[in-house]
Amino acid sequence: MSLASPLPKSARQPRRLSILGSTGSIGCSTLDLVERNPHAFEVEVLTANRSVARLAMQAKRFGARLAVVADDSAYGDLKEALSGSGIEVAAGAAAVAEAAARPTDWVMSAIVGSAGLEPTLAAIRQGTVVGLANKETLVCAGSLMTAEVKRCGAQLLPVDSEHNAIFQVLDLEQPESVDRLILTASGGPFRSRSRADMASVTPAQAVAHPNWDMGAKISVDSATMMNKGLELIEAHFLFDVPEARIDILVHPESVIHSMVAYVDGSVLAQLGQPDMRTPIAYALAWPGRMTTPVERLDLAAIGRLTFEPPDPVRFPALALARAALCAGGTAPITLNASNEEAVAAFLAGRLGFLEISEIVERTLEAHPAVPLASLDEVEAADALARRTARGLLEAHAPAP
Repeated sequence: MSLASPLPKSARQPRRLSILGSTGSIGCSTLDLVERNPHAFEVEVLTANRSVARLAMQAKRFGARLAVVADDSAYGDLKEALSGSGIEVAAGAAAVAEAAARPTDWVMSAIVGSAGLEPTLAAIRQGTVVGLANKETLVCAGSLMTAEVKRCGAQLLPVDSEHNAIFQVLDLEQPESVDRLILTASGGPFRSRSRADMASVTPAQAVAHPNWDMGAKISVDSATMMNKGLELIEAHFLFDVPEARIDILVHPESVIHSMVAYVDGSVLAQLGQPDMRTPIAYALAWPGRMTTPVERLDLAAIGRLTFEPPDPVRFPALALARAALCAGGTAPITLNASNEEAVAAFLAGRLGFLEISEIVERTLEAHPAVPLASLDEVEAADALARRTARGLLEAHAPAP
């Protein structure tokens, strides 16, 4: 529980921001809040993967000093779109990491997947406040990242709704008083479907989350509940709580975003509408709070909150994530990399929904965990797992 001090670092007013992954769901929600509070923030850096038109529009609208696209081939298009604006332009993965290292007061890390690891590390090394919406960073390199946070005097603020909820109700000054963390899960769009029915699920059905507006990859992870498995690993590193003391509870209404159980029997919960602008605003304004346009919670209108344990048979991803965390070392990297490959294949129509977890399990079996000591080893383990997963996917593909 040492990632975020209860006392804030001094920050300029307005705060200078860098938003890594500005064209995605989290990035757009962050900019929505910035636009509603124009005197509180200045935008220094915006980055995107390949959404040139949206990135250029955002950079002009918010007066960014630098816009970076990760896709090298999109450099010309971005340069042309921002011609005459005075905004610096760059492209490539290295340029994204360099942008993240620019001195600012606050960095949003919202690049989806393992691609966000190096830029997040660069932001941490400038010793600033990092709003973390990229769970794969801690999944793949949790021990390395937390060590760098301490070494560089950075502060890591969780943006994922579940971890942000825990952060809001966690007693940072008395960690010994915490009994358990309870991560809530909506259960996704297939919470009540039989395993047999899930065999025929299509990508369009899997990305149609009942409560949250998310990108395709994260929506599929929610549907398989791998998202909750990754969040469990992330919670372990964020709050320094062992796997056995982190529970997962299905809560279809998505009103209670997570809970902390204390040794005296008290359970503290954070409630709110399922709108990512709430946790983003908490991280943006921390240690204070800021006004948001989020619809206010009306518990009387909701009337009832329900809970159930997750089904380990229909959602095997949870057990795979717990096993990977317990194995430690490179196992979480293998879990994440193989899942990314399998989800991409599913979205492309090359893999069945239930087979996503099967590919992950077989990849984990092929690569027993080994200790992890450097970022180079993270990258090597990631590449190895991806090669194995792709080989399994090719062997699985039907003959033309």
